[in-house]
Amino acid sequence: MTAVGRFRRAAPGSVGLALEFLLLGALWGSSFLFMRLGLGEFGALPTVGVRVGIAALFLWPLVVLRGEAGVLLKNWKRLFLMGVFNAGIPFLCFAFALQSISTGLAAIVNATVPMFGAMVAWLWFHDRPGGLRTLGLVIGFAGVALLASGNVGAAPGASGTSPLWGVLACLVATMCYAISASATQRYLGGLPALATAAGSQTGATLALILPTAWAWPARMPGLQAWISLVFLGVMCSGFAYVLYFRLIERAGPSRTVTVTYLVPVFAIVYGALLLGESATGWMLLCGFIIVCGTALSSGMLKWPAKPMKET
Repeated sequence: MTAVGRFRRAAPGSVGLALEFLLLGALWGSSFLFMRLGLGEFGALPTVGVRVGIAALFLWPLVVLRGEAGVLLKNWKRLFLMGVFNAGIPFLCFAFALQSISTGLAAIVNATVPMFGAMVAWLWFHDRPGGLRTLGLVIGFAGVALLASGNVGAAPGASGTSPLWGVLACLVATMCYAISASATQRYLGGLPALATAAGSQTGATLALILPTAWAWPARMPGLQAWISLVFLGVMCSGFAYVLYFRLIERAGPSRTVTVTYLVPVFAIVYGALLLGESATGWMLLCGFIIVCGTALSSGMLKWPAKPMKET
């Protein structure tokens, strides 16, 4: 049995499911690190274009070997469009943001995905949140506002861009993730996770191929930058998105996007150990507020039920 075959047969609700969440959080946490390492030589557009292109090249042979190419081609329009909103736009937003903010800060903003997911479910599926979930939305947005306010007067990064624009770009990315997660369940439910991942990465590649060629650096990037993008494409995009779409199918979008709670932890550790970044007290405080609000708004935290009185 192939590794992909064993992966697809993990039992729902098992320890394997928790391990998949942990692995996905670790992979996506490292994506901020490897984007930062590639950005300096590639630039934002080529970094994202090469990332999704490598992911598509990695996934297509697996799709063919599993006999799922027909499913992908039959649903190519929806899959390709999903790729633009689930990979192309958010990846580009984060690449732009990382030119002016730290990897840890970008990952903390990324943790708002479940909060935006609750808003999308409310507006799209009419899943109106109760009082506690509404309170969570308010708390989460307050945390985002505080985090953004702390970057209003910050000095521009090496790219000359204000960190505030970096935070706003991350928020656009998280909104795209939230919309595409619900759209995946509604329009792509039942499709194999591998075919869904390959189709989305292919769609993002086609959307970015011309912009990538236009923005290609005049000097060929070095080996470290290429290795960073290969890891981004194969592990953080290719393999990670198979995990992601599989978890959406098994656990639903609202629970799957809570993996973003784990991403800042890994990203901050990677950034501190490998990039020499530091997490400020204000950033951690706002991150804590955001995570608490997001946990409430997504229904992950609830008041304990009152015990019944014995008669």
